[in-house]
Amino acid sequence: MSDRVTISINDGIADVRLNREDKRNALDNAMFRGIAEAGEQLKNESGVRVVVLSGNGASFCAGLDFSTMQAIADSGSDDVEAAAGDDDGNPGEMADGRITHLGQQVCWVWQELSVPVIAAVHGHALGGGIQIALGADIRIVHPDTKMSVREVHWGLVPDMTGTFMLSKLVRPDVARELTYTARVFDGTEAYALGLATRLSDSPLDDAMALAREIAGRSPGAVQGAKELFNRLDHDGAAEAFAEERRVIGAQIGSKNQMEAVMSGFENRAPVFVD
Repeated sequence: MSDRVTISINDGIADVRLNREDKRNALDNAMFRGIAEAGEQLKNESGVRVVVLSGNGASFCAGLDFSTMQAIADSGSDDVEAAAGDDDGNPGEMADGRITHLGQQVCWVWQELSVPVIAAVHGHALGGGIQIALGADIRIVHPDTKMSVREVHWGLVPDMTGTFMLSKLVRPDVARELTYTARVFDGTEAYALGLATRLSDSPLDDAMALAREIAGRSPGAVQGAKELFNRLDHDGAAEAFAEERRVIGAQIGSKNQMEAVMSGFENRAPVFVD
């Protein structure tokens, strides 16, 4: 497995950590691959009753690696995947039999696990970072965490299961406002809106405490409960994810998307065309 993600398992709890702290755990191709592989590994680990997902260093996950966006701005490429370079871990990669591409799978894999997943969120959870957190069953968030459904800022749309998961957690008008504006909000507001399960000054410590509590319950009952919730919550997921891929495909490389990226890096107001 990639060193971008670490896993340690003790007393039925899988401690999964994003491990690119020098980049605030930003998502490059290797990180996409590492997260998806970690989820797949845990599907086959006997004795795991709960997963705690967190990020090493100052942030949970700051979203897409800026180097990808910078490469687009520098080259004028209309292909985000080509600008990212390495094909290993291409976020647009589809695997046979899946309803997700790799970028969606790094969020959805936590729903596919039969055991509960708790995200401990701190620092930043932006763009892809917040979407990964939304893939967990429970989110324990530091009040000062900077969060954003950030994609529109870059001329894109959430395409990592974000619109689907947002629609399950907050009112439709709230989901739309957060997405349309791409504004940054803190963990306290996230809790008020329903995106955070609870607030904590020590999210990882409290996530581990909650994990120990859940791990002490009958594993069959806990996993059965997750299965029942998932049956209710996952209806329409395949169609929603296919539409995410269709809509973002129309935006990538468009004049307005390129202008969003370039104006951001040039620190000027964008000039869009209708």
